[in-house]
Amino acid sequence: MLAAYLTGFGGPDSIVVGDLPEPVPGPGQALVRVKAAALNHLDLHVRRGNPAYKIVLPHVLCGDMAGEVVAAGPGTDLGETPRGTRVLVAPGVSCWRCPACLAGRDNLCATYRILGADGGWGGAAEYCAVPARNLIAVPDAMSWEDAAAVPLTFLTAWHMLSGLARVRAGETVLVMGASSGVGAAAVQLAKLQGARVVAASSSSEKLDAARGLGADEVLLLGPQGLRPLRALCPGGPDVVFDHVGGPLFPDLVRALAPGGRVVTCGATAGHEAALDLRYIFFKELSVLGAKMGPQRELRGLMGHFAAGRLRAVIDRCYPLAEARAAHERLESRRQFGKVVLRP
Repeated sequence: MLAAYLTGFGGPDSIVVGDLPEPVPGPGQALVRVKAAALNHLDLHVRRGNPAYKIVLPHVLCGDMAGEVVAAGPGTDLGETPRGTRVLVAPGVSCWRCPACLAGRDNLCATYRILGADGGWGGAAEYCAVPARNLIAVPDAMSWEDAAAVPLTFLTAWHMLSGLARVRAGETVLVMGASSGVGAAAVQLAKLQGARVVAASSSSEKLDAARGLGADEVLLLGPQGLRPLRALCPGGPDVVFDHVGGPLFPDLVRALAPGGRVVTCGATAGHEAALDLRYIFFKELSVLGAKMGPQRELRGLMGHFAAGRLRAVIDRCYPLAEARAAHERLESRRQFGKVVLRP
């Protein structure tokens, strides 16, 4: 099969496009003919050789994928997704036997892995073998590219806003990095929950796009940092949605309204932050971390896509042969939304 895969670690030139053996689904697995696969910053970390992800080369990236079910492994029950079903694939791989999994918190499973990273090959190929219980049927009207752009970002954003921060109608949510895949999802999901949304980015062009997704206000980040936020939100936001981290993170905590929550799923600008604990206990603030989310939350979102209340946001699509260019696009941070490959 044709695949875009790693034979070593480094820049986009580490990616090779060529033939690999077609995977054979094992017990409990299904074989998916991949129609579209979406990139995440996780793919950049794995490609660069982040030691947190133990992989064996050659390795196929992209945990986000959509396609058709074509086969099942020995003794595998495909349940509600028989052969021929149009599906997206939940990227998290769990044991489904431990206390966390049985409690519906499979993202906290001790063996939790992510497809395309340390959970097996991803979808940057013509075929991918995945756990059958990770298959989720998608609406007939949903394009392959849209379906592939949904799993990781929308699941993470929904878990952050609903499962952890518990956003309520009428609250103000500040979305940092609103032009990313997860940020664009967060703008829509916060509006779905009835919140007033302030979208933040360092690009005025991208902020215009964020308004198109429903953002009520926009915050252009520059040398003044968060100071302009006071005019937009004098009492401070109730919730800060962050995946950027870095030197601005302590300011985000200080900016929160009393009883506010900051929830984070990443640290693309730096993972160390010095917090003044006095703000946290005097204002009864919460600092919450998110690691993707339970699979049931992703399944619960599909009805919103079918009803048109949510939509995937795609920046650009590339043929699989141009996988290096797709990585360069994501790495440049010029995109708004998801970068997608078409095998």
